[in-house]
Amino acid sequence: MKIAEILAAFPRQSALVVGDICLDRWCTYDSATAEPSRETGIPRIGVVATELTPGAGGTIAGNLVALGVGRVAVLGAVGQDGFGYELREALESRGISTGLLVPSDALSTFTYTKLINARSGLEDRPRVDFINTRPLPETVERQILALLRDSAGNFDVIFVSDQAETEHGGVVTRAVRELLAEIALHRVVLADSRRRTAEFRNVILKPNAQEAECASTLLFRCVDYQRLRKHVNAPLLFVTQGSRGVLVVEDSRETPVPTRPIENPVDICGAGDSFAAGAGMALAVTGSPVKAAGFGNLVASVTIMKKGTGTASPAEVLAAAGK
Repeated sequence: MKIAEILAAFPRQSALVVGDICLDRWCTYDSATAEPSRETGIPRIGVVATELTPGAGGTIAGNLVALGVGRVAVLGAVGQDGFGYELREALESRGISTGLLVPSDALSTFTYTKLINARSGLEDRPRVDFINTRPLPETVERQILALLRDSAGNFDVIFVSDQAETEHGGVVTRAVRELLAEIALHRVVLADSRRRTAEFRNVILKPNAQEAECASTLLFRCVDYQRLRKHVNAPLLFVTQGSRGVLVVEDSRETPVPTRPIENPVDICGAGDSFAAGAGMALAVTGSPVKAAGFGNLVASVTIMKKGTGTASPAEVLAAAGK
């Protein structure tokens, strides 16, 4: 299938993003306002503007909508706090359904606060993250499992975002992974995990090179992607390699899929999520892992030329493909 044909199929498709749905708060600060606090003497950071965007799984969902996927929803947990309200607003304003988000006052909304210098336009201050370090409350986990079990059959592709880097606190618990392993026998399920790649089963996995090497080394004391694929019983692995493109690891073969060369990317933040969105949908449409990887590369080549976690429209993808 040609790029235009793949894109033309997306409006008839549906996608569910399961896992850590975060809020990205892009806070522009003015260094000229950094006068010391009267109470403590500690210099303040004076934020003068804030932009809100969905992060982690929300970034995948935003890319899916931008690519023209017909129906996109997210399934996860949010706190009953101001950040939770902002996250819902950011998702819904982009046409992403939030009806499967579980609210709870027992956790805080997973939030990244990024501080951007108004003069340079650069993120040059430590990020302020609002994270959960305790296990997901059992009541919330039960609701998520029930919603996933009941809704999975209503979507063509399921994306999994396991963003939490703490030992506990993420939405994708062992029970959620076990249910996803069952669902993956009947649906396209593509998972991206920062720390727990080796703990998934039956799903398509999209680690970056560092994550794949770490998982393989911990298991086998060497880098062996075929053994890793067999260990997790994955139909295939998409190992993203930055400017080198993607390595598609299937049964008994590994195929490098180069990406469009970009000399000076503006911002690689969210590139993996944009790749995942494009590759997952293209795989569902074409059935070809290599074509899917090539399409995902095209999407990511567009988004890395935008500040923040950018998205790619069908017109931009076609232009990147030279069509």
